[in-house]
Amino acid sequence: MPRTTDARKKAIETAERLFRIQGYAATGLTQIIEESKSPKGSFYFHFPAGKRELAMEVIAAYRAKTTAGFRALADRAAGNPERFVRALAKVVADEMSASGWRKGCVAQTLAQELAPMDARIADSLAALFDEWIAIIASAIGPSDKSARRRAIALVAGLEGARTLARAQRSAAPFEAVAAQFRRE
Repeated sequence: MPRTTDARKKAIETAERLFRIQGYAATGLTQIIEESKSPKGSFYFHFPAGKRELAMEVIAAYRAKTTAGFRALADRAAGNPERFVRALAKVVADEMSASGWRKGCVAQTLAQELAPMDARIADSLAALFDEWIAIIASAIGPSDKSARRRAIALVAGLEGARTLARAQRSAAPFEAVAAQFRRE
């Protein structure tokens, strides 16, 4: 019977955490292998193309996790757009706060560091952001161009809020973004 390990999963999880904290360029394969406790041979078996292939897998895993979270928040908001936006901003702020303001968004990091030079990475990230935008547009409705534009603005606002929150060590940027989506 073939031996199974969780080396692939551990490498993806470790790479995501490190990319979110210190960035793609500052994260070496040796560090990922050591911190994930993956045997070197196993790592290269799962990711024969190396770090870029691992980054693609990180994007896929992050997309699955975050879109499931966005959908769950939309379901809990039960058609209340303001509740959805507040909950989304709070979840992101709470995650950053819990990490000591260290954990950014892996999609944002990889978009900044890799997308300009790698069309495959850019396409994968565009698909991730498009999925987020579609879920958000549906949650803040109605389903029209206006909802999509507002969803794009919310994603852009939250990604920018991550940058400010990291520098300010404060949830205030997320609160400001959420406030822009309140009905007056």
